[in-house]
Amino acid sequence: MQPFTLKELILYFLKLGTIGFGGPIALVGYMQKDLVEQKKWFSKDDYLHGLALAQIVPGPVAAQLAIYFGYLKSKIWGATLIGIAFVLPSFFIVLGLSYLYVHYQGLPWIHGVFYGMSAAVIGVIIKAAYKLAKITLEKRIGLWLIFITLMITTALTSKASLLLFLMGGVLAVIFYAFPKDFKLFSVIPLDLFFFFFKAAIVVYGSGMAIIPFIYGDVVERFHWLTNQQFLDAVSVGMITPGPVLITVGFIGYLVEGLKGALASVAGVFTPVYLFVVIFAPWFHKIVKKPQVKAFVDGVTAAAAGAIAGSVYILGKGAIIDWKTALLAAAVLLGVTKTKIPEPILILTGGVIGVGLKILDIG
Repeated sequence: MQPFTLKELILYFLKLGTIGFGGPIALVGYMQKDLVEQKKWFSKDDYLHGLALAQIVPGPVAAQLAIYFGYLKSKIWGATLIGIAFVLPSFFIVLGLSYLYVHYQGLPWIHGVFYGMSAAVIGVIIKAAYKLAKITLEKRIGLWLIFITLMITTALTSKASLLLFLMGGVLAVIFYAFPKDFKLFSVIPLDLFFFFFKAAIVVYGSGMAIIPFIYGDVVERFHWLTNQQFLDAVSVGMITPGPVLITVGFIGYLVEGLKGALASVAGVFTPVYLFVVIFAPWFHKIVKKPQVKAFVDGVTAAAAGAIAGSVYILGKGAIIDWKTALLAAAVLLGVTKTKIPEPILILTGGVIGVGLKILDIG
């Protein structure tokens, strides 16, 4: 193990938060390669323990793993500074994009960019649901039932149910890890903060799991955003580096400007941070319990189903003609058959959208 300072770790995560494209799988891969294999600041066991904790508690894997490394280095102080360093670059990028979106949305090229990116995002979401399902479901019928239930209910109600998420976890415990000796009787920024705080609790594995959970409230219940604005927010979250959850900063900015962006980002990342610093000292005592693993599998299956259901919800607004349908299919093919980073594909969709608007094809 090589010695290093907290300042060096902070600078590393500032850099990763600035240029770390590719989603959670890519980000945790960068951490393993850089911090474990090359710099040798942490051991392989440190990495695996952090990854296990990130998979057990709610929250995006990459952000929680980063916070865990900060905790290992300097306890709560380290976890706090590393969490801020990892999120800050993408937050500033989203603020800039939010400002441009609000102040220049009347320009034709801006409409063209989001016209193309909205369709491209649908292809990426399909792939995300598939990847999460593939990792978790395997050939376990019970998990498939949870997945299908959440997919259908999310598509029909335009909202993912927290109760069904938790029921998915409980059912998975009953299906796969039921104890054999079990006995039967044994203000608007404030609104934004608490809304996204609650939403973060159901984010398992991928920050994209928050999309179906918040859509119904953001668009249909509170009317904070239109369907198109919500799609644009998802697009912005996917083309910026760092955690996908930064999408909420864009939503908050559209609702209440800078105060709304700050409140939303603080709300969604506070539980992510708290889960790590609270469970890190003793999580190794529960990590191998089959009931814990089964519960996480069930909730993850529910999350995958909800993401799949959101394809229908968001697709109604994004796939509006043959051009957007073709673009979504092309991006799905791209994320499935090539190694082109997802943000590049989405941005390419935006460029194509500008071209289509200029040429006014179709």
